[in-house]
Amino acid sequence: MFVKVTKSGPRHYVQLVEAFRDEAGVTRHRHVANLGRVEEARVRLDRLIEGLCRVAEREVPAAMAFERSLEVGGPWALDGLWNRLGLSRCLRGWTRSDAKLDLDALTRVMVFNRLCDADSKLGVLRWLEEVVVPGVNPAQVTHQRLLRAMDVLEANLDPILSRLAGLVRPLLDQGLNLVFYDLTNMRVQGEGSVAEDLRAFGMSKDTGGIARQVALGLVQSGCGMPLDFEMFPGNVGEASTLLPMLQRCLARFPIKRVVLVADRGMLSLEQIEQLQALKLPKGVNQSWILAVPARRYGEFMDPVVAMAEGFEKPGAPSVAETTSGEHRLVVAHNPQVAAEMKAARRARIAAIEADAQRRADQLDAQDQ
Repeated sequence: MFVKVTKSGPRHYVQLVEAFRDEAGVTRHRHVANLGRVEEARVRLDRLIEGLCRVAEREVPAAMAFERSLEVGGPWALDGLWNRLGLSRCLRGWTRSDAKLDLDALTRVMVFNRLCDADSKLGVLRWLEEVVVPGVNPAQVTHQRLLRAMDVLEANLDPILSRLAGLVRPLLDQGLNLVFYDLTNMRVQGEGSVAEDLRAFGMSKDTGGIARQVALGLVQSGCGMPLDFEMFPGNVGEASTLLPMLQRCLARFPIKRVVLVADRGMLSLEQIEQLQALKLPKGVNQSWILAVPARRYGEFMDPVVAMAEGFEKPGAPSVAETTSGEHRLVVAHNPQVAAEMKAARRARIAAIEADAQRRADQLDAQDQ
């Protein structure tokens, strides 16, 4: 038997129906009892259920209610990783004057939220209502304490990052053979300013124009693990950030040899002199590979021109090597790329000349 709800006009009726097979073996239904309209039958159905439970010698089922569920998986996995890496050791001893401020718990909450469901500090409090973070009492996490924790982290950022570097070292290759560094910018909104404000107008990589922004320099290992970072003013030049970040990496990681590889936008020969003047740790050797346009440095032009004359196939890409003073030069020439650059350069010149002629014609028209 089973319960069936049938509709007649705007009303719904509850029926008790039995399923059976006729002589031909076909499944049929027959109505055993009509229990009345749905709206009116609820009280009678409760009594019927209680009576049937007594006959079946079963307990009367309690009223069903759905309780709120909390997310456990993400924070639980991150907490295990946090403990395995020993990140809590980086955060000890910075809040001795404020014993109520659990810097480790507050930092874990903010980091876990950033990885699971990034939100503002107030959003972190709302997120805590939906999840379980092991070892964290949500009642002890307040907006004010999150902000105070951020102040402590900022005030002790350098020693905390130095401790963190010590924890990361076992996860890296002993020589730290490959490290990537890049600078990117992030646009910001608003017109206000504060003391030592990093927000400044600079060339935006997103729009190609001028925008108010801040710059983020990030160092990561060859496998993609972040090693260090620094925030810069939005109008900082890329090249000026490279040497300070290099010095910090040398101080924090066991680097035995420095081979600096940079494109022409990141490093110049003038800065190479500054690099060579750096006081490196004992036993650390340095060298560099730098991309420069030959036309920018006149002292390279004579050997480059002489080398180009010796290329075997004038129309084919060529790579050759020579020296210029103490520098080793590797010259690469691709005729197809050169032709494309030449055509683009001529197009820009033509556009400038056309614009200049248009403006000159306007002035002549005004004189007339």
